[in-house]
Amino acid sequence: MNRTLGAALLGVAFGTGTSLVNALSSPYSPLGAPLDGTLWGGAAKVLSLLVDSGWAWAALAVGVGWLVGGLVRAGVAGVAALMAATAAYYAMDALLRDEPLSWFWPEVLLWWGASVVFGSLLGMVGASIRRPGVIGLLAGLTVPVGAAAQMVVLPPTPTQAAISAMLWAQALVWAGALLGAGLVIARFVTRRRTATA
Repeated sequence: MNRTLGAALLGVAFGTGTSLVNALSSPYSPLGAPLDGTLWGGAAKVLSLLVDSGWAWAALAVGVGWLVGGLVRAGVAGVAALMAATAAYYAMDALLRDEPLSWFWPEVLLWWGASVVFGSLLGMVGASIRRPGVIGLLAGLTVPVGAAAQMVVLPPTPTQAAISAMLWAQALVWAGALLGAGLVIARFVTRRRTATA
């Protein structure tokens, strides 16, 4: 139960942070307007493109699954993290936009449904990273390959004013995906050599 609560708290931090970064990156929000055209505003745009993407939310569920360990516990933790992140994201959006939270309920319910399905699977993938062999390798490659696939299939498409932020975000995702995949493969190769030695 404590691990599930910890996963939910990580989800709250992630969802709240994502909403806040989105507000800081927008020239139309009261928080972001003063930053528009500044270095901090540009950094917020890049960060917003990174954290408000499907692969980053998937990485949250995989990460808590890895932290919790055990397939069943990891699946529950993945669901808890994504559901809490969704609730926190929309609650913070409502607060920052000064809009009723009830306006966001259709989206919250939709993403909670997705959280149950995908959070459980991704949490179990995270727990599987600890396993030796091909299963651990494939589980470890899930987030880097997912991030790279999203850059190919559904890359960030900001307004013309944020082209440089988009290019920075894409470069960071590609670098992180390549580095992550390289580390996972290196760990796999090292374990195999140690096992056969």
